[in-house]
Amino acid sequence: MPQMKDAEMSANASNDNVQYPRKIFIRRHSVVTRLTHWLNVLCLSFLFLSGLQIFNAHPELYWGHYGANGDPAVLTIGSDDDAGTPSGFLRVAGLQIPTTGVLGVSNVDGEPTARAFPSWATIPSFQDLAAGRRWHFFFAWLFVINGILYLGFSLLSGHFKRDLAPKVNELSPRHLGREVLDHARLRFPEGEEARHYNALQKLTYLAVIVILLPLMVLTGLTMSPGVDAALPALVGDCQEFCV
Repeated sequence: MPQMKDAEMSANASNDNVQYPRKIFIRRHSVVTRLTHWLNVLCLSFLFLSGLQIFNAHPELYWGHYGANGDPAVLTIGSDDDAGTPSGFLRVAGLQIPTTGVLGVSNVDGEPTARAFPSWATIPSFQDLAAGRRWHFFFAWLFVINGILYLGFSLLSGHFKRDLAPKVNELSPRHLGREVLDHARLRFPEGEEARHYNALQKLTYLAVIVILLPLMVLTGLTMSPGVDAALPALVGDCQEFCV
């Protein structure tokens, strides 16, 4: 027994001399950045679900000028009455796929009902275009205001210049080519380099917040008759981007 006790004490003593790796806490994003990004998640979720409600009012997508002159739809979610039993379908570029139970026809109060997207996927759950538009535009304006706050904070705090703006040497074809090749080989930066965005991440992030998001907001605003009346040029400018 004494020998076992001595062995335990020796083991404990040796453990006390173990050098454990020092933990380093890295604060990657500020509180404002985190809050605005999570608010974006909330807004985009409600925009998506209310957008499906709006789409249900006319479940077809066209290329160009809203299907003018009888142009066929690129995508249609509809239903057929097959011997008194409705059946749903999804038609993309002429290819039709049966989707009964989810798309085209779904159960409402236990009855098969013609409806592009089911009630559990839309806000509100019942079919109401006006209510869907109210939900959609409320969160659309909240999304715009939140984006303006984030951009303002990023510029004033230096986050944009420090973390998002690519440096001149990062834009060289050789540097970008090496990063593309590293990503293709699943070789990612480690250590100090991993604490910062690389050039591809910066360019992708900037493309989203400077090009894609403003374009999404402008094309979405064309659904508002009030905005169309105040800015008629916006409708004409956005037509070529609308599907």
